Amino acid sequence: MAQIAVIAKENYPLYIRSTPMENELKFHYMVHTSLDVVDEKISAMGKALVDQRELYLGLLYPTEDYKVYGYVTNSKVKFVMVVDSSNTALRDNEIRSMFRKLHNSYTDVMCNPFYNPGDRIQSRAFDNMVTSMMIQVC
Repeated sequence: MAQIAVIAKENYPLYIRSTPMENELKFHYMVHTSLDVVDEKISAMGKALVDQRELYLGLLYPTEDYKVYGYVTNSKVKFVMVVDSSNTALRDNEIRSMFRKLHNSYTDVMCNPFYNPGDRIQSRAFDNMVTSMMIQVC
């Protein structure tokens, strides 16, 4: 089970995709809760930031059932990934590479001249890439 969310700089969702889940509201709550942790990590990194190219925030917080990971772009757009905590096959470097792939696909969406920044992402190519990532995680 996996969920992926792209959150704008102003903390509203640009894209949310999840596998069929029993409680969709619980997922939205986890994503919005993780934004507080993302803000804390960004402010802590801002004070002693040595390498500004490191965008991966790592594990934001674990719960009994899920692990929540975060990534932030240079433009302060946040990516949140929620994976099942029973999935022990996923390593930190695999999560990091998945976020890079998501970031590259997000960049392709932003470069589309027909996309208005700040609108919900409705790109079929982006959706297909996210779906393939979620299949890989499950």
